[in-house]
Amino acid sequence: MHHPFTSPKKDDIPRMMDGDFQTLKNLRADAYDLVINGVEIGGGSIRIHNRELQEKNFKLLGFTPEQAENQFGFLLGAFEYGAPPHGGIAFGFDRLCAVMSGQSTIRDFIAFPKNNQGRDMMIDAPSEIDGGQLKELFLEVKIEKQGT
Repeated sequence: MHHPFTSPKKDDIPRMMDGDFQTLKNLRADAYDLVINGVEIGGGSIRIHNRELQEKNFKLLGFTPEQAENQFGFLLGAFEYGAPPHGGIAFGFDRLCAVMSGQSTIRDFIAFPKNNQGRDMMIDAPSEIDGGQLKELFLEVKIEKQGT
């Protein structure tokens, strides 16, 4: 399945507009990958640029109209002014470096590597949250004791 902003193929749009969640699973996306020697280096897609189509996609994904408006109202509103067909591509620079260096893993090329516990050893992240930050955001951390 593709992300909620990728446009379906033109031939699949009528099925999407008349379908349900199961239909969404069978739609083809206007998406593409850049592959070198069998290794994906980048990927992208043509984005939805029509409010009605975007609203339908959110509905198929289980968003209520209120949730879609709350989270993505800025985007839906922009579509009312007209958006041209558009898309993009993102490259995995670490993957490209590995391929160009003849390596089969990106481990030595990741800019911000994590250890096997998900910690970034260069900046010691994740770290404790500063109390001032929590207060500013009106948040409180509660830690439950094991066995209680």
